Amino acid sequence: IAYLFFLLVLSGFISCNQDYTPKPRGYIRIDLPEKEYAVVETDCPYSFEIATYANFVPDLRVQSDPCWFNIEYPQFKATLHFSYKPVTGNLNEYLEDSRTLTNKHISKASGIDEALIIKDDTRVYGMLYTIAGDRAASPLQFHLTDSTNHFLRGALYFNVSPNNDSLAPVIDFLKEDVFHLIETLNWES
Repeated sequence: IAYLFFLLVLSGFISCNQDYTPKPRGYIRIDLPEKEYAVVETDCPYSFEIATYANFVPDLRVQSDPCWFNIEYPQFKATLHFSYKPVTGNLNEYLEDSRTLTNKHISKASGIDEALIIKDDTRVYGMLYTIAGDRAASPLQFHLTDSTNHFLRGALYFNVSPNNDSLAPVIDFLKEDVFHLIETLNWES
């Protein structure tokens, strides 16, 4: 029996002479819907278009203002949070608040890219922040203003643990929706 055990162990060692190479970690496949947009009109002083696969939901929290809202993407477990404030000589304060809220992600981000938004024809001006890094909680934030009456801030969050490497296709997909929203934003008098 000892001889048989020895032969079994010896054959195990002889048969395992190749290096083991583990397979890379895989992620689930994400099916992205076709792009289609519809106008959202509210009682607030702005209108824009959002994707038809998203839900426009007013923010009903106690601390929110009447023109705050969320755009929910249930398929991706993502929410685009918006806050609106009328400008009454305090635009610099709102701009600094927006920059401060974005900079809170610096500790988890590997970089923050800024893109200036200037649309003179519709008086839409602002900044789009793309926050890189696989542990950043919000990969995309922005603020928009007409510089005299309106200020709108947005931030994209996912209701999952942040791993922006695996979420990259969805982030890029939703970034196109944010670009479309910015392109179609109109301020009401």
